[in-house]
Amino acid sequence: MFGFIGIGVIFVMVFGGYMLAGGKLGIILKALPFEMMMIGGAAIGAFLISNDISVVKHTAKDVGKVFKGAHWKPGDYRDLLCLLFELIRLARSNPVGLEEHVESPGASTIFGRYPKIQKDHEAVDLICDTFRAASMNYDDPHQVEEVLDKRMEATQHHALHSSHALQSMADALPALGIVAAVLGVIKTMGSIDQPPEILGKMIGGALVGTFLGVFLAYGIVGPFASRVKAVVDEDAHFYQLIREVLIANLHNHPANICIEVGRQNTPHAVRPSFGDLEEALRGLKQDAA
Repeated sequence: MFGFIGIGVIFVMVFGGYMLAGGKLGIILKALPFEMMMIGGAAIGAFLISNDISVVKHTAKDVGKVFKGAHWKPGDYRDLLCLLFELIRLARSNPVGLEEHVESPGASTIFGRYPKIQKDHEAVDLICDTFRAASMNYDDPHQVEEVLDKRMEATQHHALHSSHALQSMADALPALGIVAAVLGVIKTMGSIDQPPEILGKMIGGALVGTFLGVFLAYGIVGPFASRVKAVVDEDAHFYQLIREVLIANLHNHPANICIEVGRQNTPHAVRPSFGDLEEALRGLKQDAA
């Protein structure tokens, strides 16, 4: 929602201010299709040259994050803590029983209670691989922590490809706008014998290229890149919570303490309250009884 509001504010303030100052949209609207074709087409072409097909698809998908926001909502963090609590409790009371849930999370009744998490392959793999490693006596908390950090760093690096690609496009747009403006000047110089009023409109049309390149770079594409990066960073806290809880579990802290460690390390905006989480965990304990 805020993405649409922001775009609306940009257009209203820029073009509204231009018109209130006495500017006429006719020159801009007449030149816009051709300038957009040159600048936008060149930007898309450069984007395709500098990225492979997976990054192109990833970027097209991630543009939606500008308007949708983070994938993981506050309720999802509470559900994740409840899921981890159930798995830790089962791992300590019945390690053999945990194996079926770790080896087949898609058919697991525990994972099945949290369908949104169950559908996220990265979260499920992160949880199951760590429990599987612990079952093979690879349970040195410091070694597991190092492995998890490297894995999450690689995942984060991959997730930020689209943001970097969009930022590269934003950086190129002002220069492409100058290219379009120079072409407009070349066209104008070919009509130097025309009256001043005609030359003025042609020069104005050429300058639309410079305006459009800068406007798209700093008003649209650049903010899109920044927003995608912010959303990716925000979603990374979800996987960071998994790391914190599972490392605490390897240190053999009580299950409730492991969950509280995760809750305390969750950003305030999405952190479940102590009371809400305690009530959810109490319900799980009653169901188990």
